[in-house]
Amino acid sequence: MPRPLRLRLLSVVLLALPASAQAATFDAAAMRIDAARARTYPGSALTVEQTLSPHRAYTRQVVSYRSDGLKIYALLTVPTGAAPRGGWPVVVFNHGYIPPDEYRTTQRYVAYQDAFARAGFVTLKSDYRGHGSSQGEALGGYYAPGYTTDVLNAVGSLRRDRRVNGARIGMWGHSMGGFLTLRAMVIDRSVKAGVIWGGVVGTYDEMMNQWTRRAPVHIPARVLNLRKQAVAQYGTPAQNPAFWNSLSANSFLRDLGGPVQLHIGSADEEVPVLFHTSLARSLKAAGKPVQSFVYPGDNHNLSRHLDVALNRSVAFFKAHL
Repeated sequence: MPRPLRLRLLSVVLLALPASAQAATFDAAAMRIDAARARTYPGSALTVEQTLSPHRAYTRQVVSYRSDGLKIYALLTVPTGAAPRGGWPVVVFNHGYIPPDEYRTTQRYVAYQDAFARAGFVTLKSDYRGHGSSQGEALGGYYAPGYTTDVLNAVGSLRRDRRVNGARIGMWGHSMGGFLTLRAMVIDRSVKAGVIWGGVVGTYDEMMNQWTRRAPVHIPARVLNLRKQAVAQYGTPAQNPAFWNSLSANSFLRDLGGPVQLHIGSADEEVPVLFHTSLARSLKAAGKPVQSFVYPGDNHNLSRHLDVALNRSVAFFKAHL
């Protein structure tokens, strides 16, 4: 059977299987952008699981929604006061890598989410499958499609909410969440703007050959082995560029539905600045609006320029949502 046909058939089978079976029969072809576009992401109604102490400018709730039949938890904030005509604009938060068994819905990224909530945006930070109380298996974002699916079903769930303006949805992503943001934006062009901090936004060739950091010891072997399995089956990006390009959002930048703003610290200890600068060049070459900020001496979390980066991010979303 010719390889392209075999890949299409594998993708159809994978998409039809429940999440538990997909993990056992995983094939990297399920990461192809065209396979992701062939799916629908309806999400579900947001179900309130816990109401948290409110901020004076917004309410906070732990909610859940459905993705691939899984119950996924998230942190939702909604501005207080009367919503603008058509509903509140939204920023979907895509967090970076945190060991899934250590992840907690209400911890990490508090100041980041607060900045957008106080500025009049609904925010939703998905826990992703296998994180905290979310159902499913955590297989990482780079060689398995589950996290992207969860993010896009979060978008679908928000569009069902009457408080939200479905035409004014943007995404913010940090580190691995930046990878998910760029990927989600080329899959769903209705996501109108994206902001990425310290993003893993290189091509697969760059990710495999230019990302020289040692993998954290707490990443499970089954997740690390996904790359090895994919290379064993399809070859390296140099050997099989067409396959790896079909998985990469970087190959589909002309399909973005809105502008992108990029931030990184020049001393980022987790992600090469090369990923940031390479994507910025590619966006410009594709004729897409991009803002690029490199913060001298700053780290992966932009700790030394946090207020500046947050203010720029808020202003960007206000201008484009």
